[in-house]
Amino acid sequence: MEKGNIKIIGGKYRGKKLYMGDKETTRSTKQILKESIFNSLQWEVPDSTWVEVFSGVGSIGLEAISRGAKKAYFLEKDPEAAKVLKQNINSLKPEDREKCEVILGDSFETIWDVIEMLKRNKDKAFFYFDPPFAIREGYEDIYERIQDLIKKLPKINVEKILIEHQSDYEFPEFLGKYKKIKTRKFGKSSVTYYE
Repeated sequence: MEKGNIKIIGGKYRGKKLYMGDKETTRSTKQILKESIFNSLQWEVPDSTWVEVFSGVGSIGLEAISRGAKKAYFLEKDPEAAKVLKQNINSLKPEDREKCEVILGDSFETIWDVIEMLKRNKDKAFFYFDPPFAIREGYEDIYERIQDLIKKLPKINVEKILIEHQSDYEFPEFLGKYKKIKTRKFGKSSVTYYE
């Protein structure tokens, strides 16, 4: 993917280019896949809260903010990727920058800090998981780890769960109390929805 050609698709920042940085490790969410997600959730986005787990450049959370979400948490452990992410957030208007919170550290741990914040605010969030693909070295068991994590998420703080993953991987019908609603395929990437 050419650097810098990922854009916000809809809302007040429609057409805005996001900075990609120059790390090969940041794999951005495909535009067509992102479009499908926000088309299917469009009425639910205004005033919602989003948690982008493994956020990279933040294309999902920023898309949600552009479409009227009230808050987005970005979880990222790579300091370089977080720097790029902050650059993208800083390009927004001040009132929208305030809605964005970057949490640096291992997503499997920092997600519990976000859950605490959601509990305090009596809030629910859309959780978007876009982990490094399982073909990456050191990430062979990533999907199993994510399933274990999702099973522990408190239902009271979850609106929906979306997982972007390799199309050749099938997620189960149930993850604890969460039921699979659908999977949408886009070439090598798919998104599976739970609620």
